[in-house]
Amino acid sequence: MKPLTAILSLFAMSLPAHLAAADLRLGMIGLDTSHVPAFAKLFNDTADPNHVPGGKLVAAFKGGSPDLESSASRVEGYTKQLQEKFGVKIVGSIDELCAQVDAVLLESVDGRPHLEQARPVFKARKPLFIDKPLAGSLSDAIEIFRLAREHNVPVFSSSSYRFYQSMVDLKKTDVGSVRAAISYGPGPTEPHHPDLFWYGIHPTEALFTVLGTGCESVVRTTTEESDVVTGVWSGGRVGTLHAIKKGPAPHKVMIFGTKAVAEQKGSGDYAPLVREIMRFFQTGVAPVSAEETLEIFAFMEAADESKRLNGQVVKIRDVMKKHGVKAD
Repeated sequence: MKPLTAILSLFAMSLPAHLAAADLRLGMIGLDTSHVPAFAKLFNDTADPNHVPGGKLVAAFKGGSPDLESSASRVEGYTKQLQEKFGVKIVGSIDELCAQVDAVLLESVDGRPHLEQARPVFKARKPLFIDKPLAGSLSDAIEIFRLAREHNVPVFSSSSYRFYQSMVDLKKTDVGSVRAAISYGPGPTEPHHPDLFWYGIHPTEALFTVLGTGCESVVRTTTEESDVVTGVWSGGRVGTLHAIKKGPAPHKVMIFGTKAVAEQKGSGDYAPLVREIMRFFQTGVAPVSAEETLEIFAFMEAADESKRLNGQVVKIRDVMKKHGVKAD
């Protein structure tokens, strides 16, 4: 059984000096999500008011999942956009991609192939951002971080929700010590992924953005319309996730502190996340720790286990132990 620190001690990275000094050549894997043209515009369109300097998207590998309609139906269209609007070269393999770029964004909308798509990137020792979901299973997520450590390659994953300006402003609000939080947002499911992995990752990550690590147990109530997942954090903090499966699904986080209650005002866009990705590529320092990302996935996996057990409480450490990771 692998000790947790052996997986999570993801090293202070040092990148070659030329990466920090010059514009980076960026590569992209998986052209089947709306993030593809959105991110490309932020990197490559210098006239965009939210343009992110420091690098340019120069090459991409199409990828795509034939058994996932939301992937198969979009990959050709997004590929055409990258070629015609942004001058991106389409290559035939991930190895070929890695040979032409300094850093890689893994954008495949399907989390299942992420582990196998990440392997050649780690082997080529290219800094890697993996879009949500990090993986299609907790086991794959654990293995991704293990491989990153083995190859000494910087990697991180995050939802854009974490970096919305409205979320940054919320976290700056002085509420005293945070005792509880509620996060609600869209949670439609997809048969190939654990329930919350598909879209519930967004409001789940928002919950962890304000509470941080330390979730100890999870219990889930589920209906056809929505899921309510309640986690108990260290020190008696309580985090509640409302994943809305059907109907209107706005998103918001509310924080309950010892001095005040505060709530998120408004939404956000992709630009703050893309700026964080560029900063990560330039420095090798991940803005989200491996520990927090794995705990997010353990939380979502524990929610599925609670559903299988008809709403029983499930401990995070038991979920990690089941997947071969022991607490330190």
